[in-house]
Amino acid sequence: MRKKYINKNYLNQEKNKTIDTINKIIKKNIINLIPYKSARLLYKDNNNNNLIALNANECPIISCFSLNKKIFNKYPEPQPKELITLYSKYVNLNIKNILVTRGADEGIDLVMRTFCNQENDKILFCPPTYDMYRVTAQILDVKYITINSNKNWELNLNKIKNNLNNVKIIYICNPNNPTGNYLNKNIIIELLELTKNTSIIVIDEAYIDFCINQTLTYFINKYHNLIILRTLSKAFALAGLRCGFILANEYIINILLKVIAPYPISGPSIDIAIQALNSKNLVIMQNNVKTIINNKKWLIKHLNNCRCVKYIFNSSTNFILVKFYNSDFIFKKLNKKKIIVRNQNNQKNLNNCLRITIGTIFECKKLFFELQKLS
Repeated sequence: MRKKYINKNYLNQEKNKTIDTINKIIKKNIINLIPYKSARLLYKDNNNNNLIALNANECPIISCFSLNKKIFNKYPEPQPKELITLYSKYVNLNIKNILVTRGADEGIDLVMRTFCNQENDKILFCPPTYDMYRVTAQILDVKYITINSNKNWELNLNKIKNNLNNVKIIYICNPNNPTGNYLNKNIIIELLELTKNTSIIVIDEAYIDFCINQTLTYFINKYHNLIILRTLSKAFALAGLRCGFILANEYIINILLKVIAPYPISGPSIDIAIQALNSKNLVIMQNNVKTIINNKKWLIKHLNNCRCVKYIFNSSTNFILVKFYNSDFIFKKLNKKKIIVRNQNNQKNLNNCLRITIGTIFECKKLFFELQKLS
């Protein structure tokens, strides 16, 4: 027994020495990093039978595609011309204004690596919002400033104006995640004017296909400091593809091309993305968006009759933010029923809030049924 104890103790000591040695080599900002918690990491139950996953803002409608190209021994095009041409038609921009990325997340990282020096430069974003702006800044060891949104979730322009010293990039999620609202265009235009000689304004339009009339793509060639991020993950129902786009003026696109990885998107992803952007499948995507919006209207109408619900925020996306009287209780009870939503209780000004992805009508009815029982 003593021998086993000594061996275990020795192994622990050696393990600790290894950790101490590696920690001396690792960048300090990475050791202290609080990583982004993806929906898949937050729910680790291996038994996914009958799971209703409403925590990742995925499209509930399956896209049915099959690969046309099945030989993979050659590298893909670094920036696939056919894909860019099709997307240029969809967003009504010149192909010179478009860069293909591994989802919008690579866009967030790429812009920061291109424009920010570690020593003095800062980024700015406005909580509650998408947490990858913070995480990416911490990974790259770039300083960041947070300016909380107003109570109506609009940008606090006056505070932003007073905190622009050394700010190279301002990240704005529009429509915003997790609140679901789109922002006042006039405030964004004022910010673009204010920063045109000092900062890049990055508009993250991951959810814009659910309220396409709110896009700012037509300002790309008017404001040289505007960058827009897009993705096929949400409305196009292709989250597993990891295909995104950066939209900007030609000069910025050419600068980003110097920094981006040699082959950012795989051959199979290019193949499926091209299919998704043909005219027939664009109509299917738009019809799916209408279905999701109708499901959202149904769910909001019925949740307003649940006594456990305190308030439902307006949403222009494929999710809703709901304030409960006791969100932790609701969250745990739904988990037990294998209905997984996203807890926002730790976000700034979102106490007792849960973010709920709009699922199929069956999933919406199941959620309402369980919440009605909890009421």
